[in-house]
Amino acid sequence: MSSGLSGIYNILATPFDASGAVDEASLRRLVEFQLDKGCYGLTILGVLGEAGKLTVEERQRVMTVVLETVQGRVPVIVGASHDDLDTCIALTRGAKAAGAAGVMIAPPRMPQPPDEVLIGLYKRVADAVETTIVVQDFPPVNGIIMSAEVLAAIAEQIPACRTLKLEDPPLMEKIAAVRERTDKYAIFGGLGGMFLLEELGAGAAGTMTGFAFTEILVAVYQAFSAGDHGRAERIFDRYLPLIRYENQPIINLSIRKLLLQKRGAIAHAGLRTPFVPVHQVTHDEIDWVLRRVGITDATQKIVFD
Repeated sequence: MSSGLSGIYNILATPFDASGAVDEASLRRLVEFQLDKGCYGLTILGVLGEAGKLTVEERQRVMTVVLETVQGRVPVIVGASHDDLDTCIALTRGAKAAGAAGVMIAPPRMPQPPDEVLIGLYKRVADAVETTIVVQDFPPVNGIIMSAEVLAAIAEQIPACRTLKLEDPPLMEKIAAVRERTDKYAIFGGLGGMFLLEELGAGAAGTMTGFAFTEILVAVYQAFSAGDHGRAERIFDRYLPLIRYENQPIINLSIRKLLLQKRGAIAHAGLRTPFVPVHQVTHDEIDWVLRRVGITDATQKIVFD
């Protein structure tokens, strides 16, 4: 038993113009781009969607633009995490009212709380708003460790929490540990797609990541789901240098936005401060890595053998 969500969900980048304002035209173009690449759904206002750099009003506007553009073609999960629980609930309520399929919530930053406090946080949101809640387990964001035991308890005690976004390495071991304790989650991996093949092998329902070449992950997922594991392995292994390169610590989002700009999905690759600008060597390496995996023109359709 789970939420029923599955497949490749693209965690949407938030495009900004040269002045640092949200670029709504690029946002609409990026949504259409990801739908064209075959994503099964969109997750917006995540960590690498720079949600923490947006005002509440900007977050609401991004949500509105995305949902208006999608028009129900795929499910949209809205990041509603916030250090203030009342604001988190308000964001959750707004997402439901706007027609989102659910929300993604990580615990707020605080000293490591007891398990019952973590369970209580999700219960408060679920009691306040009737919607699907994706439980985000990503300690680098908030420093909160959620054990397999507490994650299982959340699923068992709170029916709204039947989807888990798991990004606490070692991923496959934690997937197995959670699975040993509950069957109620649809578990999604992440971490840039670097372990998609292994995650699927461990029983994941899919992945949620912002990797700039969504169609590659879709091809891997579809081949694996069809039982053609050899084809899934060949596609994944061929493009792994690109997946690995994009997911570099500190500059991963900068690389992702540069790739999206190269692909014509956004007009400007800039991030909101604070961020670490990339060196010219990175610009040169991006083209080199693309050539190594056989992508000579990032705007062209990838044909899988």
